[in-house]
Amino acid sequence: MGWWQHIPEHINPVIFGIGPLKLRWYGLMYLVAFFVVWRLSVWRINKGEISIKKDELEQLILWEFLGVVIGGRLGYALFYDLPFFIKHPLSIFLPTLTNKGLGLAGMSYHGGVIGAIAALVIFTRKRRINIWHLADGIIPAVPLGFTFGRIGNFINGELYGRETSSPIGMYFPADPYGLLRHPSQLYEAFFEGIVLFAILWSIRNKDKFPGFLLAIYFIGYGAFRFFIEFFRQPDPQLGFVLFGLTMGQLLCSAMILTGVIVILIQRRAKVSFTSSEE
Repeated sequence: MGWWQHIPEHINPVIFGIGPLKLRWYGLMYLVAFFVVWRLSVWRINKGEISIKKDELEQLILWEFLGVVIGGRLGYALFYDLPFFIKHPLSIFLPTLTNKGLGLAGMSYHGGVIGAIAALVIFTRKRRINIWHLADGIIPAVPLGFTFGRIGNFINGELYGRETSSPIGMYFPADPYGLLRHPSQLYEAFFEGIVLFAILWSIRNKDKFPGFLLAIYFIGYGAFRFFIEFFRQPDPQLGFVLFGLTMGQLLCSAMILTGVIVILIQRRAKVSFTSSEE
């Protein structure tokens, strides 16, 4: 038995606390994620790769943070525990009113994506910025920020994987059965974070049409997450939803389809625009 298998049991999710106020690694990782996206985007602005001002970028990051948090909580309530939240609607944004956890406990990635897109739509319309160009400018940095979010999940000991006999399995203190499980949070951090970042960053200046990089992100994340869900423990209140698939896999299927639709529509729009110029 490897010593690494017990690493999660020795990690305190709380950095420090003063009375009821506690600073958790999970919340800190959210801030680190947005900081990373901001810094990489600033670097692209300085290189002339994004046509947006730095002050506009800072405002956009704030909008996106709010969109992710609000969308993530609403998405979790809608996709993962709707019966509970219908009975306790205030606990969607005041989770301390129930036993459902503290702070940002219970966040849906896909809900966060919807919230981020809604924030982007509002932001670009208010400032009359092309939404496709701005999305393509920011999206290559997003997966690297996402890596830190999954590391936060790992430190929190949540969203662990299914039972395994593999030597890379780990024991998570939140597991009521005390089984050896896949560290699926780290799988996601690597593939949905580092690998997807490497792909998007390498082609960041090769966007073939407006929305190309955003579509690749949707397809790439959806594909990686769909596969990793086979190693991740399904949410106990849902289990397997349809055809032996989890809610995450169904949402990722919709995400992949969205990416394909964006490619078909935007590529056709570019061809039509080019033809009209000729």
